[in-house]
Amino acid sequence: MAPSATEEMGSRREVWKTLPEPTLYPVKEAKFEKFVPPQVDGHERALAQGGGNASIIIDNGSSSVRAGWSFESKPRLAIPPIMAKYRDRKLGRTFSFAGQDCYADTTAKSHIRNAFEAGTGIVSNWDAMEHVLDHVFLKLGMNGVEGAIDMPIVMTEAVANLPYSRKSMTEIIFECYGAPGLTYGIDSLFSYRHNKGSTGLVVSSSYSATHLIPVYNSKAMLAQAIRLNWGGWHAGEYLLKLIKLKYHTGFPGKLNTSQTEQMVKDFCYVSLDYNNELSHYLDWTGLEDRERIIQYPYTEEVVVQKTEEELARIAERKKESGRRLQEQAAKMRLERLMKKEQELEYYKDVQRKLVDQNKKETRRLLDDAEVKDEAHLERLVKDLERSIKKARTKDLGEPEEEQAAPDFSLLDVPDDQLDEAKLKQKRQQRLLKSNHDARARAKAEKEAEKAKVEEEARRDEERRINDLEGWLEDKRQARLAKLAQIKERDRLKADLGNRKSLASQIRMKNIANLASDTPAGAGGRKRRRGGDDDDFGADDADWGVYRSVAIGANKGDSDDEEEGDEDLEAAVRSLEADLLEYDENFNYEQTLDAQKDWTKSLLHAFRYGPRPFDPGSAAETHRIHLNVERIRVPEVLFQPSSIAGVDQAGIVEIAGDILTQRLPGIAGLNRDDFLRDIFLTGGNTLFQNFDERLRISLKPLLPAESPLVIRRASDAILDAWKGAAGWSSTPEAKRAMVTKEEYQEKGPEYLKEHDMGNAF
Repeated sequence: MAPSATEEMGSRREVWKTLPEPTLYPVKEAKFEKFVPPQVDGHERALAQGGGNASIIIDNGSSSVRAGWSFESKPRLAIPPIMAKYRDRKLGRTFSFAGQDCYADTTAKSHIRNAFEAGTGIVSNWDAMEHVLDHVFLKLGMNGVEGAIDMPIVMTEAVANLPYSRKSMTEIIFECYGAPGLTYGIDSLFSYRHNKGSTGLVVSSSYSATHLIPVYNSKAMLAQAIRLNWGGWHAGEYLLKLIKLKYHTGFPGKLNTSQTEQMVKDFCYVSLDYNNELSHYLDWTGLEDRERIIQYPYTEEVVVQKTEEELARIAERKKESGRRLQEQAAKMRLERLMKKEQELEYYKDVQRKLVDQNKKETRRLLDDAEVKDEAHLERLVKDLERSIKKARTKDLGEPEEEQAAPDFSLLDVPDDQLDEAKLKQKRQQRLLKSNHDARARAKAEKEAEKAKVEEEARRDEERRINDLEGWLEDKRQARLAKLAQIKERDRLKADLGNRKSLASQIRMKNIANLASDTPAGAGGRKRRRGGDDDDFGADDADWGVYRSVAIGANKGDSDDEEEGDEDLEAAVRSLEADLLEYDENFNYEQTLDAQKDWTKSLLHAFRYGPRPFDPGSAAETHRIHLNVERIRVPEVLFQPSSIAGVDQAGIVEIAGDILTQRLPGIAGLNRDDFLRDIFLTGGNTLFQNFDERLRISLKPLLPAESPLVIRRASDAILDAWKGAAGWSSTPEAKRAMVTKEEYQEKGPEYLKEHDMGNAF
C-alpha cells in the first residue's frame, strides 16, 4: 500500500478527535410545572374593571385551552385539554385532575384522557371537556358565583366544526353552567383581526390541521377555504415513527409523542432548498454543527477508583495468595507421589513373593492385594511407574526418559500356543497397536498437510516471481469469489429474518413437517399406512432438511467447502494483504476493513453522527441524533404526499390554486389584493425560514411582477385569544351573541353568523 494512501486514510480516521465536545440537549416532555392557585377575587375584579361588559374568553385549542377576561391583555390560564380520574381503593376516594395537574400524580398520569380526538380539532370526550371547563372556571375565581356563570362566553372552534360538536358544547355551556350568552369564532380569523388584517390569505397551521382561508374586507370566504390534515400533533407522531425506525434495534429510553413534539419545536426548521440540502446533510464536513443530540436519562455504572498504593497492596495480596496456593499444590502433589511410590513398592513386593508359589498361595496373595490376576498386577505396576516418572519429570525437574517402543510381540504368536492370560494380553496389544497406528497415521497426515501447504506457498511464491500479472489476477478473482460468498451469506441471513421470503417459508414448512405426527420425507414419501416407520433418513437427500432449517447456515459451493464467518473474512483479508503489497492499483479504500470502517458508513453518520459509537457506554446508547429529521418533518407541509404519504397537496399548491384558480373566477375580486397580505399564524408556522420558503415557492406560480407580501402574526400562539378578547366588546359581537333565552326558544343548533365565525 502506498504511504500517501495510508497517511490520508489515517488522517480521516483521526479527524473526529479534533471536533469539540458535542452539545447535549436534555429530553423534554410535558410535566407538572407549578400549582396555579384560583383567583379568589377574579369575579369581583371582572365586575369592577369590565364595567358590565366583561366576557370570559376561551381559546379552546386541541393542544392548549387558554382562558381569561376580555379586558386583560393576555390569558390568565393555559392548560392542556386533558383530565384524569381514578379511585384509590385504600382510601375509598375518587380523585380527579385536569390540565397540568394530571402530571403531578404518578397514578393520574396513567389515566390521562384527552378531550379532543387525536389529530383533530373536534371534541370527542365530553366528560373530559366538562372537567377542563370546571377547572378553567375554578381558576378564574368563578367558584364563588351562586347558581351559574354570570358572564357571557366567547369561545373559539375549528374551521367547519361539526354541528353535533357545537350543539353539545352549547348544551354544556347553557345547561351545566347557565351562562347568559355564548359566541363561537374561528381562532385564525381572530388572530388576523388582531394583526389589523382586512383582505388577504390567512395561512393557519396549528396543532391539529392547517387551513388556508381567503379574507375579503374582514369577511372570511369560507367556501374557498381549504384544509390540509397536518399539524403539530401529526409532526410529533411522524418524528416518533422516524426515530423508532432509525433505532429499530431497540432504544433503551422511553419514547413518547410529548417528547417528539418538543423536539419538533426546538430543533426542526424549514429548508429553503430541501432536495439540495438533503443530498448533502450527512456529509462528514460540518455534520457536527447540523445534528442535534438529545440525551435521555441513564444510570452509569459506578466504578470505584483505587489509588496506586491500594492497587499495589491488592496485587501483593494476590501474589502472596497465589504463592501459598502453589505451595499447597506442590505439597499435595508430593504427598500423592510418595503414596504412589509406596503402592509401587507394595505391588513389586507382591510380584517377588509370587515367584515359585503354587496356585493356591498365588491366589491368596492376589486376593490380599485385591488384584484379579498376574496380568492385572503387571498393568498396575507399569501404570504406577509411568505416573511416577511423569510426576518426577514435572514437579522435580528430572530429565524425561525416552519412551520405549511399545511391545507387540504376542500379535505374531498363534492363539493355540497361548494360555488365557496371554490371550488377554494379546487382545490388549492389538488395541494398543490400533491406537498406535492411528496416531502414526494422524501424525503422517499432519506432516503431509504441512508439507502440502509449504509446497503450495513455494509454488505461489514462484508464480509471483515469474508471472506477477497472472498471480495478481488470480488473487483478484479469488477475492471477488470470497466477497460473493460473504454477500450471499448475508443475503441468506436477511431472507431467513424475513418471514415472507422463500427461504423462511421453506424453513418453516420443513420444521412443521418434522414436528408433525405424520411427517413426509424430504423426497415427498408419506408415512406408510399401518406402520410406525416412515423410512426417513434412508436416502441421503433426507438429511438436507437439517441444513435448510439451520438459521444463518453458511452455504458454500459444496458441503465439504463450507466456511465460517471468520474464515471467510480472514481469507479475504489475507488476499487483500497480498494485493496491497504487490498491486499498485489496489489501495486501502478498496479493502473489506475500509468498507466496514465507521468513517465510511453513511448509516453510522445517520445514527451516531461524525464521532465513533461505544455500545458499552450507557450515555451514548441513551442518545438520539437528529439530523435529516430536522428538515424532513417540517417539509411535510410542503410535500405531504411524497414524504408522509398524505394524499393531499402541500400548502404551496393549495395557496397557488386559491390565488390563481379560485379567486380570479369570482367577479369583483383583485388577486393582487390578496397577494399583498399573506398572513401566517398558528404554532406550526413558527419554524425558521417558513415565511421565506413560502415566498420562494409561491413566486414561480404567480405572474411576473406580482406583489407578494408575507407576514407573521405578532404572537402566533396568543393572538387568537387576544383577537377574540378585542372583538368581544364590539357591536358585532353583541349582535352575534346567542343568549340563554334564544337558546331555550330556538334550541342548541341555533347559530348567528358573523364575520369571525363559521357559516350555518
